[in-house]
Amino acid sequence: MKLLTLNCHAWLEERQIEKIKTLAKTISENRYDVIALQEVNQPILGGILEGKLKENNFAVVLLAELQELGRSDYRMIWDCCHTGYEIYEEGLSIVTRHPIVEPHSFFVSNSEEMSFWKTRKIVGATLKIQEECIQVYSCHLGWWQDAEEPFMQQADRLLHNSKQEGLTLLLGDFNNNAFTTGEGYDYLMKQGLYDTFTLAQTKDEGITVKGNIDGWGENQRELRLDLVLANRPVMVVDSRAIFNGKNQEIISDHYGVAVEILLK
Repeated sequence: MKLLTLNCHAWLEERQIEKIKTLAKTISENRYDVIALQEVNQPILGGILEGKLKENNFAVVLLAELQELGRSDYRMIWDCCHTGYEIYEEGLSIVTRHPIVEPHSFFVSNSEEMSFWKTRKIVGATLKIQEECIQVYSCHLGWWQDAEEPFMQQADRLLHNSKQEGLTLLLGDFNNNAFTTGEGYDYLMKQGLYDTFTLAQTKDEGITVKGNIDGWGENQRELRLDLVLANRPVMVVDSRAIFNGKNQEIISDHYGVAVEILLK
């Protein structure tokens, strides 16, 4: 089972369409089973396509590019968590080539105000893969030391509201550096989660951010913010950063993480 997570920084990138094509081509070539995307933006003033989806939703455009490549079996879910930059609705998405049994969406922040940029929501799905129902969630959480929206509360709500029957996978930008002890990453591990990076038979350094980016304006370090976590031990063949200039070109302010696991 191949997994990919990426904070897209959608529509805030130069050469955005070219970068979407790179993402689509990589998904097509690797045949990822599940792609978890964060910062999946759509213009507030875009025309409505269906439900909450509007024209030029990043994930909708990505799906169209996949169809152009002959990959018509991919489908998506998306939900909005807040508005950003005064012109976008920012959300999260799950893209998958497997049947979606049930979509999930819930707030983990104290705030549920769409106009507040720290409002956080989780988007997930129950998927049927190899006759097994697997829960997958695209996650974008806040910062450990944020007094308004503490990470610990958001992590607790994530674990409380996510379905834990069978295998559950939490993918995304957790906004806590795994190289820093005593903060958000360690808190997640103490809740009984398993880091696929740690379990991987082969892996790279795990770095997903270098230097200052949105939300980490003073950063000068190499960070591991983007994770693929499981609720139980799994056999992980490989874990490595992608779209980092070494393994595919850079397409966002975050690098992605690609993980391959073996299902029993």
